[in-house]
Amino acid sequence: MRKLGVVAVGAAALGLTLAAWTRQPSPTQGGATISGKMKFTGTKPAMPKIDMSEEPKCKAKYQGVPTDEAVVVNANGTLGNVFVYAKSGLPASYQAAAPSGDVTLDQDGCRYHPHVLGILVGQKLAIKNSDGILHNIKAKGVKNRPFNISQPTNMTSERTFSVPEVMVPLECNVHGWMHAWLAVLPHPFFAVSGADGSFSIKGLPPGTYTIEAWHEKYGTQTATVTVAGSETKTADFSFAAK
Repeated sequence: MRKLGVVAVGAAALGLTLAAWTRQPSPTQGGATISGKMKFTGTKPAMPKIDMSEEPKCKAKYQGVPTDEAVVVNANGTLGNVFVYAKSGLPASYQAAAPSGDVTLDQDGCRYHPHVLGILVGQKLAIKNSDGILHNIKAKGVKNRPFNISQPTNMTSERTFSVPEVMVPLECNVHGWMHAWLAVLPHPFFAVSGADGSFSIKGLPPGTYTIEAWHEKYGTQTATVTVAGSETKTADFSFAAK
């Protein structure tokens, strides 16, 4: 049941960092970097407020009332939670290293952390319940097999994804305001814009890439970027308020 009813507390307030949101390749996979910012133009939208009064354990984790995370405009006028990745351009000879380590999706304060994330094909997604109350996570994959699992208490469940898919919507059937977005990729060249709107994709082999920026409300944009050696190129994107 979705209840919207006042001051957002971001992921940083719950001890999260951008490092937990992205998986970057090791320098041995290549040397080039594509970085930039997600600019935002127009009037910042007023996001709906979420009333968590029926979940006192979650409500107690916030000062004030949190707001919906679908659009996060940063203090410097940039856009957070934009997923950016190399959509095409990798050399035909490129082979991604086997995934190492898990990617964690935490349910804390009746919110998903992170709100937008990426994972490699075959890599484990560790779905954690830090609230100790009932959550029911539903993955609405189209190319990947959907799943719907219940977590009644503090626990962690693991799932993997077999094919690339951008994006897989995630939601909680118990708390209608809980949403997240998961991208499944065959390579580690992706990032999520953070609290200053910036992103950085490192370790790219030489080539000409189509870089796509995806936002859940404002759609996608692409840029063509050519890199060689260990150089750094800039690719900024601009999203406009609707």
